[in-house]
Amino acid sequence: MDIEWDCVVVGGGAAGLSAALVLGRARRRVLVVDAGAQSNRAAHGIGGLLGHDGRPPAELYAMGRQELTAYPSVEVRTGEVVDGSRDAGGFTLKLANGRIERTRRVLLASGMEYRPPQLPGVAELWGKSVFHCPFCHGWEVRDQPLGVLARGERAVHMALLLRYWSDDVVVLSDGDDELDGSQRARLAAAGVTVDRRTIRELAARGGTLEAVVLNDGTRLPRTGLLVATTLRQRSALAARLGVEAGEPTPVTQDPVAVDAMYQTNVPGVFAAGDLTAAMPQVAAAVAGGSGAAAAVMQSLLAEDNPVIAEGSQHVNV
Repeated sequence: MDIEWDCVVVGGGAAGLSAALVLGRARRRVLVVDAGAQSNRAAHGIGGLLGHDGRPPAELYAMGRQELTAYPSVEVRTGEVVDGSRDAGGFTLKLANGRIERTRRVLLASGMEYRPPQLPGVAELWGKSVFHCPFCHGWEVRDQPLGVLARGERAVHMALLLRYWSDDVVVLSDGDDELDGSQRARLAAAGVTVDRRTIRELAARGGTLEAVVLNDGTRLPRTGLLVATTLRQRSALAARLGVEAGEPTPVTQDPVAVDAMYQTNVPGVFAAGDLTAAMPQVAAAVAGGSGAAAAVMQSLLAEDNPVIAEGSQHVNV
């Protein structure tokens, strides 16, 4: 089977669309396969993205897809890549609908799946008044009574950071007290209180957090809640391709390991965006996708023109 694509981009979020744009402008044959499951689609808007501050994520992705229509060598397809393998000629990828695609390079940009605590009320408010990133959502809840649902040193870090947006911050440890004396002193010095009582549910009014309901029946008025959450890969494709996971971080359980050129351990497979344990922000994902696309181009250059490519930055092929 002939090679149809120079690169298949797996994922049509910020990183994937950014990569496809760069590759399309370089006149590469690119297929973007997007399952439409971006983790930030529940958010009211994207915070801190220059030129698009506050824009709903779905709107940004639709704009990105529309921009790609200007480049005839790029195709965006709704679907999911479920399996793949590498051979001497490139990669064979299998889509969920059974279709087989051949490509020279693979760029993984499928993002990560957020797994917040399974607490009643969290899912309904997620991405709005219950959130994981103060840089993305802090401005919208500034100067309001806020809570931090976390434990240990992560709770301290999150609470001290959130204090830049509000003077009224409470750490909720949900029945588990992992804070030592030094950590408590740091929080107290910043005016942050700690509530160790267990939580029953989150109460909302009009789609916005109104109070944290504790198991003893107490209602703690809060209109914003910063929640410690874990990111996990939503797809097994990386593992199916033989891509190794990197070291877990406090936020990411199984990130894809990449080098400075966005390469994984599998020659020809690149990765960008949240999947690589980069800062989980749209702006960072856009930058990562652009950088990964440039690395893919360098890889193709080295393969197609080995003599010309001598002396350029090395990329495994």
